[in-house]
Amino acid sequence: MSDPVPSALSIRGLGLQIGGATILKDVDLEIAPGTLVGVIGPNGAGKTTLFNVISGVTRPTAGSILMDGDDITGRSVPQRARAGLGRTFQTSSLFPRLSVWENVRLAAQVGLGGNYSLLRFPRRADAATERALQELIKVGLTHKLDTAAGDISHGDKRKLEIAVLLATDAKTVLLDEPMAGVASGDVPGLVDNIREMQRISGCTVLMVEHHIDVLMGLVDRVAVMYSGSIIAFDTPQNIMANPLVQSAYLGIAATETAA
Repeated sequence: MSDPVPSALSIRGLGLQIGGATILKDVDLEIAPGTLVGVIGPNGAGKTTLFNVISGVTRPTAGSILMDGDDITGRSVPQRARAGLGRTFQTSSLFPRLSVWENVRLAAQVGLGGNYSLLRFPRRADAATERALQELIKVGLTHKLDTAAGDISHGDKRKLEIAVLLATDAKTVLLDEPMAGVASGDVPGLVDNIREMQRISGCTVLMVEHHIDVLMGLVDRVAVMYSGSIIAFDTPQNIMANPLVQSAYLGIAATETAA
């Protein structure tokens, strides 16, 4: 009998205390490889803090984080990135003065390794150049190759961030409010990009998103946060019918509903 496949991401008893305040408490999640998981909750529930802890920006005060069975709790942000963890932020983290193509090419250099210079781009095509072009084709940005990343629309910046993640070969991806600030007409295309990223690369995706209707039609499972804890983790259909989740969004104390 073969050994079970480890979770793509395993969060066990995760906690974060700052001073006397409890920000995260006893967070447990097991994310299966290749799944797309939404993380929702009212403002202040701890969603972005959870992403900060998973990505290494903030160190937890309790618990552990495993990726593909390896404990990454004590690893730095760069070490987690090299292990295959990628992330986008609510605010764009692109290089605004570099072109669309140059942003993705830098990511491709990291993904491919080898003797690439981060200070000089080649005059001829090479593996990193070709990889960058492939990812830009997938997200539909080849018509903006030479445009500075700071000059493209917000929706296109989100697409560019996805191309960057694809170029790094990230195995587990954290998307922090990818639809935030995106014009309504650009949302369907961005949803398709996320779905294609997950399908083509086979990566595991965790996504915080306030556009609940969009998220529910995209993800396989939903984790609901309330006051720094996970109060439900289930399919979108079951989450929408869960009275505990409904109470959290209506502003009623979850403990009162559960009593």
